[in-house]
Amino acid sequence: MLKKISLFIATLFGVGLSPKAPGTVGSLASLPLAFLVIYNFGFNGLFYAILITFIVGSCTIYFATKNEPETDPGKIVIDETAGQLTTFILATPYLYHNSSADTFLVYLMGFGLFRFFDICKMGPVKWADSKIKNAFGVMLDDIFAGIFATLILMLIVKQL
Repeated sequence: MLKKISLFIATLFGVGLSPKAPGTVGSLASLPLAFLVIYNFGFNGLFYAILITFIVGSCTIYFATKNEPETDPGKIVIDETAGQLTTFILATPYLYHNSSADTFLVYLMGFGLFRFFDICKMGPVKWADSKIKNAFGVMLDDIFAGIFATLILMLIVKQL
């Protein structure tokens, strides 16, 4: 029963079961959460959302993949949620209580940047993905991708 519940959460309530591009679909499905948390609670809310997602994600991935040959199957997308949320951490002052058309472009750019760094797997993203073969590593590579994405997104937002 614990494995089923963990898998349900780790697949982001079934979003990760998408037959095509589950990581992209999981990232896209995380954008409304990012918007709601940032708009209503700002930086602190987003920080805690990332922390909670990281902890819950690590635990659910552990139980969902326990005794499985693959530690990071494509259907596990809660790591994408943590990474996608991380993407907006430095842009939060601009996004907090802001629902203008420009903010939606920022969310779309953040989505694209996160997917780019998550797919390309450069530097620490690749290291975490290839060297840490457990639930923590599954989560950590997406956090690193989110850090790269937030740095670039911050430079873009400063120009707005």
